[in-house]
Amino acid sequence: MEMKEFNLSTEYIELIKLLKLLRLVESGGMAKLVVDEGLVLLNGETEFRKRAKVRKGDIVEFEGQRIAIV
Repeated sequence: MEMKEFNLSTEYIELIKLLKLLRLVESGGMAKLVVDEGLVLLNGETEFRKRAKVRKGDIVEFEGQRIAIV
C-alpha cells in the first residue's frame, strides 16, 4: 500500500475536510457517507466520527491509500 504525506499547517483538520481536501471523495456528503459506513481508518481503527480531529503523526487509510499526517 502506497504511503502519501499530508503537510498539516494547523493544529488539526477534521476527518471529512481532509478527505475532501485530498480529493479522495467528490463532496462533503460523500465524505460523511464513507465515514458513516466505516470505510475510513484512523491509526488502524475504524473511525465513525466525521469531525474527528486528525493531527500530526496520525495515519488515515481509505480505499487502499495511506496518508501520513506530517
